[in-house]
Amino acid sequence: MSGFFGCISESECTNDLFYGTDYNSHLGTSVGGMCVLNNEGFVRAIHSLKNDYFRSKFEPELNKLRSNSGIGIISDWEAQPIIIHSHLGKFALAMVGKVANLAELTERALKKGMHFSEIAGKGINQTELVSMLIAEEDSFVSGIRNVFHHIKGSCSLLILYERGIIAARDKLGRTPVVIGKKDRAMAVSSESISFSNLGYSLYHSLGPGEIVQCTADAMEILSPSLDNMQICSFLWVYYGYPGSVYEGINVETCRYRCGAALAKNDTVEIDCAGGVPDSGTAHALGYSNERNVPHIRPFVKYTPTWPRSFMPQDQQSRDFIARMKLIPNRDLIEGKRLVICDDSIVRGTQLKDNARKLYDEGAGEVHLRIACPVLLFPCPFLNFSVSRSSLDLAGRTAVFALEGKEDTDYSRYVDENSDHHHAMVEKIRQRMQVNSLVYQRMADLVKAIGLPKEKLCTHCWDNSSTF
Repeated sequence: MSGFFGCISESECTNDLFYGTDYNSHLGTSVGGMCVLNNEGFVRAIHSLKNDYFRSKFEPELNKLRSNSGIGIISDWEAQPIIIHSHLGKFALAMVGKVANLAELTERALKKGMHFSEIAGKGINQTELVSMLIAEEDSFVSGIRNVFHHIKGSCSLLILYERGIIAARDKLGRTPVVIGKKDRAMAVSSESISFSNLGYSLYHSLGPGEIVQCTADAMEILSPSLDNMQICSFLWVYYGYPGSVYEGINVETCRYRCGAALAKNDTVEIDCAGGVPDSGTAHALGYSNERNVPHIRPFVKYTPTWPRSFMPQDQQSRDFIARMKLIPNRDLIEGKRLVICDDSIVRGTQLKDNARKLYDEGAGEVHLRIACPVLLFPCPFLNFSVSRSSLDLAGRTAVFALEGKEDTDYSRYVDENSDHHHAMVEKIRQRMQVNSLVYQRMADLVKAIGLPKEKLCTHCWDNSSTF
């Protein structure tokens, strides 16, 4: 995923832009960027975040970014924001999402005589492609609708131009966009947590496909919300920050409910429960309180010098960093029968290593409780569970071990009551080398989130969503 922040004020708002963008750092992995509009025109700064943090990279740039309006983004991989000069005028653009049909739309643009300059690594910068689709039309609103019409995947975006900031949420609302307000200033963000410490109050949550314009003293709806929504469920399970609110539902509260749901019918004899930090912690709290067993921290996270484990581009580096950051506490582990809660099992490498650590520190038993169903389908809409092969997913690996082939009817394994499903979970348990393994049931996850199933994207688990 990625995360963006924009603000516009009657006075200078550079610090708001700087810290507001930083509050989206948990959503991005690769590149940070800020762009402001001041007396010198559009001024931009972009830096790689592969080996450093946003604040340390951008703090030296703040003097040149003084302005009353600007946008910033923490991006998955492409350099953003980009600056465009078109018949609509000059504007800066940042987007959150994934253009799944990038190759198709690139070919379409080339056939129309267009060209690309913002090259991302070996490929096209998808943000530039989005800007081209916008510039095909005679207004920003019709241009954004053109984006929604053509792209497969998802796209939420910010446009900075001389009249203010335009914000648009993905046509199926797969990613959130929220508006904050304070005296003589407005802000827009992917994350509601970016508001409170900067003095903003949550003012408006954009609906799917909704387009708004913000000035220093007002927000105007340019295009109303659409009816259908498929917001990513993983925002509550893993990606979202604990204090954030999506569709009125707090992340931490949802995770607590997920843990409680895992505990309700669990009869395994244990001494205590704990979570894999950070996202597993709230799940574990819900579990331990529901079962009335002590909550412990079997792992503590050492963060002063280690970067986020998902920042490095290669899996080997991610696994190494995740292993080095988590320090087991033998005094709490030795001789104990433990339930360990985690948000999900993607590849399973890190969690297997964590379980091994617990046994090495003297744990008597280790029981894994996972806050979502088995991941079986790579995400085509965002950049979650992206890998070289779908077989990298622990669920797919287990099915391949059972079937001896990748091409099979996965619906048999999605059915939580089927023998195929139970066999798959048992294969994963064997690979994890733990005493027991239980995944969250889909119905319990949906209930914990609190939205109707049809408003949630649950594609990673049941292959249910479409473009």
